[in-house]
Amino acid sequence: MTKNKITIPTILDAVKDIKKGNLKPVYYFSGDDAFGIDSAFKILEQKITPLLISDFDKEVFYAEGKTLVDILNSALAFPFGSSKKFIVVKESEKIKDKKNLLQYISSPPESTVLVFLHYGKISNPDSEVYKSLFDSGFLFEAKELKGKNLVDWLINFTESKGKAITGENAQLLIDIAGEDRSLLEGQLEKIFTFLGDKKEISHDVIRQITSALKEYSIFDLQNSISKNDKKNSLKIALRLIENGVEPTYIIAMLTRHFVILSRINELKEMKLPDQAAARIVGAHPYFYKDYVNARLIYSDLRILNAVRALFKADLSTKTTTADPKNVIAILIAEILA
Repeated sequence: MTKNKITIPTILDAVKDIKKGNLKPVYYFSGDDAFGIDSAFKILEQKITPLLISDFDKEVFYAEGKTLVDILNSALAFPFGSSKKFIVVKESEKIKDKKNLLQYISSPPESTVLVFLHYGKISNPDSEVYKSLFDSGFLFEAKELKGKNLVDWLINFTESKGKAITGENAQLLIDIAGEDRSLLEGQLEKIFTFLGDKKEISHDVIRQITSALKEYSIFDLQNSISKNDKKNSLKIALRLIENGVEPTYIIAMLTRHFVILSRINELKEMKLPDQAAARIVGAHPYFYKDYVNARLIYSDLRILNAVRALFKADLSTKTTTADPKNVIAILIAEILA
């Protein structure tokens, strides 16, 4: 009989309880989303700091070069003068002697909040000590947000700051700035400052502010390709690579671009308003007219050739060690041949 694998609770569950003041004696924060782990830790730190009267009642350990026994001995000691002790263990993924934690979590002292920060996914949560942490309700996972979940986070974060953004404009900001939540939060803070007392984050505001993020965005590349400008397209694409944009992201966004282009004539025949047509293909209404103009330049055959070039470039990035700049340069040349 196959055992059901453990499904680690989301770190958002821990955050909800922490905000209510319900503090557990142990937290083991893990996962691929470093932003989520750091955010949860900050909220926990803010909640427990007022309970710490003495500076000696907060200790931060780095797992590498420190035994877990030493850390646990400190966690077991009584507070100096506070109602709580706060013990933070960073880089917990490097702990070698995790089994020493079993006895501690079976009966943790109520006077201590012990938090482990484990950056990376736990490959085998069914193994000890993770299963015991799970059974005790101490294990949480921060997963990277994608798609609608990321859009929802951005909308909620914006609302928490007293501002408003639509789903379409939230997706636009993600498309321009990327999916890194630290980067997105930084861009939003700039936008909030720019808005002043205004509430609504429009597409014009996003384009103005995010232009400072990178010299070029993926939309600049799409626009240049739409105009059949080979020289400028190559320049923008290479600059994006130099600025740290992954070639897989460029290929994915250009593939989406040409898929949308392939549907323009069909939508024109339906005589739909631009707003409705843009919604059907998943394009921002602000850019839809650019797709309509580009379709006058790109025939069905050119779109087919572009998709073939994109498939070849995607295969090259995933199966070879080719230089990303060379892959993207060849891709641009083939699309605009």
